[in-house]
Amino acid sequence: MTCETAFRTAATQYLGQLTAQHKGTSAGEAASLHAMRVSLTRLRTTIALFSPMVEGDEEMRLAAELKWLNAHLGMVRDLDVALERLAKIKQPTDATERAWRDERATCLRHLSRTLGSSRYRRLTVDLAAWIAHGDWSRKRSKQAVERRARPAEPYCSEKLLRWRKKLLRKSRKLEDVGARKRHRLRLANKRLNYAIEAAAKLIPASETPTQQATLKLLRKVHKSLGQLNDDERRRSLLRALGDDEAGAADLLLDARQKKRLLRKAVKAYDELAELEPPKISNT
Repeated sequence: MTCETAFRTAATQYLGQLTAQHKGTSAGEAASLHAMRVSLTRLRTTIALFSPMVEGDEEMRLAAELKWLNAHLGMVRDLDVALERLAKIKQPTDATERAWRDERATCLRHLSRTLGSSRYRRLTVDLAAWIAHGDWSRKRSKQAVERRARPAEPYCSEKLLRWRKKLLRKSRKLEDVGARKRHRLRLANKRLNYAIEAAAKLIPASETPTQQATLKLLRKVHKSLGQLNDDERRRSLLRALGDDEAGAADLLLDARQKKRLLRKAVKAYDELAELEPPKISNT
């Protein structure tokens, strides 16, 4: 399979998954919104995976539009996560729950307008056209032609290995970094996770156990760092709503919980460093 075919196949699949969740997300369904955001992240990851081949003016414009859409989805998703945690509290105050639900309703109205806008419709149409026959597919330079025709297996193998090494390097001293660096590490972790999934069809059956073991460790990190990031987002939302953190302590992680989550992530990265990466190609 060529890089051109691999990119089109994965990008088309994720764009289809994204648009399939449009109706449910607009109606306020939390599960649809989460699925739509995951599909969007997978699509952005696929574009990043094949960035040397697809880069150009159209890609830059669409990347900015995808970032715009992700921001709108993220606002409501953060509130959904907070409300899920609130639901687990034995006796949340009526005022606290009402304030968070009112904020979610407000953000959802903004999101619904976004998904019903001509800007969003134009984005999905332009994405489909760009994936099928964008400027990247019409370049006639020798380098551009070679990039499209290159076998996807060795290309993805090299790219994923570089991302893996970079991720492990950034994960050093994880317990000592601040929330912002930890958030960037979480995004890099998620990107590698989704990229390996996007390349799953290229991985030979003999490498499936290694692939699954790698994904399992990346997901462990994602879960731990995700909970820490959610906690930071809840603190920001509390400040935005004018609430006192002390009065909403049950919504937040304490120092002991944070330390435990960090230790889990560090252990998973240590295990990942000892694990051989899955071989996509012998090239």
